[in-house]
Amino acid sequence: MDKFLLQQQVLERLAEDLLQAEQAARVAHETATHEENIAENKYDTLGLEAAYLATGQARRAEAIRQAMAHWRQFRPRPWDASQGIQLGALVCLVDADDQQQQFFLGPDGGSMQLVCGAQRVQVISSEAPLGRAMLGKCEGDEVSVQGAPSRQQFEVLWVQ
Repeated sequence: MDKFLLQQQVLERLAEDLLQAEQAARVAHETATHEENIAENKYDTLGLEAAYLATGQARRAEAIRQAMAHWRQFRPRPWDASQGIQLGALVCLVDADDQQQQFFLGPDGGSMQLVCGAQRVQVISSEAPLGRAMLGKCEGDEVSVQGAPSRQQFEVLWVQ
């Protein structure tokens, strides 16, 4: 699996997210400043609420821009077993039910699923609990993460 192709997919997805966030911020700003939304009394809060929303969307857009900068500067390195799993690793974990999951450990952003060929790859950061738990591990090692209902156990099946 090509890590650079995965990196490009992440950047494309972040660019789409940025466009949506910027558009949402514009719409909220226009709503907040529209003459029909000027408060007529202390209970008329539509303009104020839209201003809060515009601020939140602008912050979200800035966070996406920062994530894009991190991903642009990121250079995935080849797997080095002497260092264990590090940033840039492509990892396959298997759980107790023999379910395999593939993860791409990136500099920023999570909750992003990519498709490479027929494989699904979950992007996680080293700040995520699972990302932290994987750091330094090698093939055959156990990875354990405390989940909401119970502790989850995985085995590192392979690393690239």
